[in-house]
Amino acid sequence: MKLYKISFAILLGVATLTSCEDKLELTNPNQQTTGTFGKTSADLEECVIAAYNHIRMEGSYARVGYGYDLCRGDEVWNCSQVWYLPFDDLNAPATDEMTEWVWREWYYTINVCNFILSRTGEDNATMDEAMKRVKGQALFLRGLSYYNLVGYYQNPPLITDYNQYGSLDGLYAPSTSYGEVLAQAESDFAEAMTLLPSRNEGGEWAKGRATQGAAAGYYARALMMNHKYSEALTVLKAIINGQYGNYRLMPNYGDNFREGTAYENNDESLFEVQFLDYGTQGTDEEWTPVNTSSNATQAHAIESNFCPGSFGGWADLAASPWLYQLFKQERTIDGRLDPRLYWTIGTYEADWEGFENGNVCYKKPMSATENVIVNNNNGGLPIAKNTNMRTNIYESVVTGLHCGINLRMMRYSDVLLRAAECENELNGPTQQAIDWINQVRKRAQLANLKLSDFNSKEKLFEQIANVERPKEFGCEFGRGFDLIRWGFFYSNDRLQQLKEHGTFRRSADESRVKEVVNYTDIPFDSELKSSYDSYVPGHEFLPIYQGLLNANPNLKGNSANNNDDNATYFKEQGWTVHPVVNL
Repeated sequence: MKLYKISFAILLGVATLTSCEDKLELTNPNQQTTGTFGKTSADLEECVIAAYNHIRMEGSYARVGYGYDLCRGDEVWNCSQVWYLPFDDLNAPATDEMTEWVWREWYYTINVCNFILSRTGEDNATMDEAMKRVKGQALFLRGLSYYNLVGYYQNPPLITDYNQYGSLDGLYAPSTSYGEVLAQAESDFAEAMTLLPSRNEGGEWAKGRATQGAAAGYYARALMMNHKYSEALTVLKAIINGQYGNYRLMPNYGDNFREGTAYENNDESLFEVQFLDYGTQGTDEEWTPVNTSSNATQAHAIESNFCPGSFGGWADLAASPWLYQLFKQERTIDGRLDPRLYWTIGTYEADWEGFENGNVCYKKPMSATENVIVNNNNGGLPIAKNTNMRTNIYESVVTGLHCGINLRMMRYSDVLLRAAECENELNGPTQQAIDWINQVRKRAQLANLKLSDFNSKEKLFEQIANVERPKEFGCEFGRGFDLIRWGFFYSNDRLQQLKEHGTFRRSADESRVKEVVNYTDIPFDSELKSSYDSYVPGHEFLPIYQGLLNANPNLKGNSANNNDDNATYFKEQGWTVHPVVNL
């Protein structure tokens, strides 16, 4: 009897399942797959947001991805002499896991962008406006990724087809040449320009998303990395003439380095990375893309790297004495210090009494007799830029991902100075180049340059490269990229100049932090050092992490892995290094 009942139950169950077969829903809407997700622009918009999120991580712009470029430049030195030391000394080994962090973040971004582009299609003419904007942003962010990867790693793999991930052969892509990767970045930016809206359209497009102007600005940057000055100048002129939206210099330079809707995403900003303002953030710090918390702080740690230890910072990075003295060499037309110094380097100056928030360091008044140093053991001039040192928001720093100041990655002043540089390369020196430079100088209330003071292209280049750009963009991301494209590592006189610029004093004596330092005194003064004395040829780039080389048989090391001098490659492209000229 029991057996009969069991058999009947089984038959009833089978009949029930059979009768419901056509109605059973097998797709779980809470477990999306690549087969079910990404069919609409609304779906892909979520991917776009994920891609933007990836550029705010540890290795992209939230900390080390920003800091490495500062270190290899001559405006910043590693005053902790620990955390960033091998990157500041330009001799990082391939076995240092930190060399992989930049790689990790940007390839995360590329992966998301490639998925988006695999779903948008290739025929832009048939797309609606929503899909065009989705595709334009994906192209811009992929171009931005490759721009950073080639600038850091020289010959990273080029992966543009999402279907390539379907096999190990596709996933283990080979190294790609410097020129090919830059060409891809150029192509992505150029196409993005045709799909994205102008910043003038307002709304969210004027509040942090990529626009035509952002794509055009980075397109010009990529072209200049390849020394395509004529093409770059055409793009830069179009930006200046308002073809991609209206941009202008903010009257107050400091408005580019404060948080809040009154200052961020302003008329000078072509592109900036968005971070949540102080008091609006979550509690969980997300350092890598694999951490996804709804309570993430969504802020950056640049301030933590810059902030003096006595105010709660990590005290890792300090401004170079060369940059400080450069600011002191030229006064405004009314005899005061360049106001950009106030927002770049946090020193006490008599000129700052009554200026902005005055001589203040995180709300603490500064005095002429007590200088603030960055590191308690090694000294250093504090970097004020992209911190709240001068803003009077808080008295000390909570370290980690807590600074809410948006990082302005490209400003209109960069467009003007790049246009001047391209004009000088092609026709210089010219009055047009001088005029563009003077627009930037006027905001700082400096006297106009005169064409008659520049009797050669080389002299005007020196003014742009080692006066105008350092004072306008001092301690901002990008100086290392500039030194590479200018070839400063590939000529003896330029490398010697970098050694002089990069000289600093390691001293806890606060009274010595503002002293003039001289490279020639290094043999006689144990406190003096120059980062570039330890430069190993090829290490203007980061080495490709050994773990990546071990995992991917098709990946080859770059010049930093092999200690190769890139001077030959630079010259083979027909590029020249401008000789040092005394101004």
